[in-house]
Amino acid sequence: MDKENSADLIIEQKIDSLLALMTLQEKIGQMTQVRHFDDIEENDIATKFIGSVIHTQGPLPGNGAAEWQAKFAKLQELALSTRLGIPLLFGVDAVHGQNTYEGATIFPHNIGLGATRNAKLVERAAEITAIESQATGFNWVFSPCIAIPYNEKWGRVYEAFSENTELTEMLTKASVKGLQGTLSDKHTVMATAKHFIGDGATDHGMEGGDSSLSPEEVQERLLPPYKVAVDEGVGSVMASFNSMSGHPMHAHKPLITDMLKGAMGFDGIMVSDWKGYSRFGENDVINAGVDVIMAVEGDLEMYLEGLKNGVESGHVSQERIDDAVRRILRQKYRLGVFENPFPDATLIDKIGIQEHRDIARQAVRESLVLLKNDKNTLPIDKNLRKIVVVGEHANNAGLQSGGWTINWQGSTENYAGATTILQGIEKMATGKVVYDADATGNHDDADIAIIVVGETPYAEAFGDIGGEIDTYELTLTQAHQNYVNAYADKGIKVVVLLVSGRPLVTTKQIEQSDAFVAAWLLGSEGDGVAEVLFGDYSFKGKLPHSWPKSVEDYKGKYGPNFWDDTSTPLFSYGFGLQ
Repeated sequence: MDKENSADLIIEQKIDSLLALMTLQEKIGQMTQVRHFDDIEENDIATKFIGSVIHTQGPLPGNGAAEWQAKFAKLQELALSTRLGIPLLFGVDAVHGQNTYEGATIFPHNIGLGATRNAKLVERAAEITAIESQATGFNWVFSPCIAIPYNEKWGRVYEAFSENTELTEMLTKASVKGLQGTLSDKHTVMATAKHFIGDGATDHGMEGGDSSLSPEEVQERLLPPYKVAVDEGVGSVMASFNSMSGHPMHAHKPLITDMLKGAMGFDGIMVSDWKGYSRFGENDVINAGVDVIMAVEGDLEMYLEGLKNGVESGHVSQERIDDAVRRILRQKYRLGVFENPFPDATLIDKIGIQEHRDIARQAVRESLVLLKNDKNTLPIDKNLRKIVVVGEHANNAGLQSGGWTINWQGSTENYAGATTILQGIEKMATGKVVYDADATGNHDDADIAIIVVGETPYAEAFGDIGGEIDTYELTLTQAHQNYVNAYADKGIKVVVLLVSGRPLVTTKQIEQSDAFVAAWLLGSEGDGVAEVLFGDYSFKGKLPHSWPKSVEDYKGKYGPNFWDDTSTPLFSYGFGLQ
């Protein structure tokens, strides 16, 4: 028997022993995830035998990482004080760095990483995310998102790597490997592949909508990245808000239990998404194969009581409960939290260090996709007499970073440790740099205008186009179109940078510009953009999505990509000038 199999056997024996001692209340407690605020009184961790804690938008643990660690250590002590002393898991949505902590290294969102096509870089970014997550007290992250977006109307396009299944497979493997390492190391975390399945393939791109894809299309297009994640040993998978042909994924036993856990051999934790129990059928969710429930925003008591009653009535079998708890304990043993339940204070000094920021800046450079470059407008001569920089996105770290940055819906302000696009330009140019935030300045004498346009931050359904909230468009705002108009009419060279979470319909702006760059959502290292604009580094990025010509391309279920043969994109998947 090899060493790995021997270790697994020992873990299974430990689980058998522990399960034999556990009451139903203790088992249901292990299946319960709560926020560290609002949902619970502090002693609930011990009295309800809670198994895991999630950190989300809400009151912060303290002013620094040491205080975050101290808060979570106190909750861990409560868990360890129980009869069986089973430690907690602490989960966080670290989707592009430890993005809930101001001062952490924030990477480009996954769509930008998809543009790099650099698996080693993605793995290194994931390693850094794991270190900085552990440094703030977390051992479980809800990433990577490995959706295959079919429609740019979806408000989560930027969370996924690409519309291309093969590229998503490659970067899924890199991300899981980087986050988890050998899993038991104190600087690694448990990863979560999400959202299973069809989250990015809903009709008309609606968050939580229905996907009418055939089983064959799901098998061919959507499942392969999950198989890669499972083969890489991913610790958890999160259920999706969407339905498949009318059947809610949270309650989809054929796909969760039969396909993921059965045919694909996933032996980790299946976790619900937000309020998944109350939203999608209560105990039907458990019977479908979900092991851990986010019992948040008033769900806790109804969930604990509802599942207990379900078991006692026979609606939920004891075998299903034991399977769920076995999976949870298995990952806690693999993570090493029984032996090392508390955060490592020595990691705090690694948060936001220059070495980490250098990797994030490399990711910014390699993610930039050059869509147009007439008359060798780029690279820009550092010695130009006068450069004008336009647009609020040029000088705002929050705007350049998108959703899931410091706050759930992102920020419209600068945050600690970040650099902006303007700062990078000012650092590299030897001539005069003038900032014209709203394109109202009189700078006809400039040698070149760098105009930065884009979307304001959003997350989840708040970014859907055409949904209930419907704040966003597939085109630039009129104000941002006017930025380009103002300088395109002056007869000076115009470089347009688009900061967005998805391809937008910018056909006119591309025509108006001398050079056009898709910059995606950059994260904290905005100054990396200038290093490419001024030629210290070459453009390397390739489109992770095909690029639309017009809003007419979105009349059907999907956008102008290779899923739909009714339209031809302006730029095909994989395009990128050098």
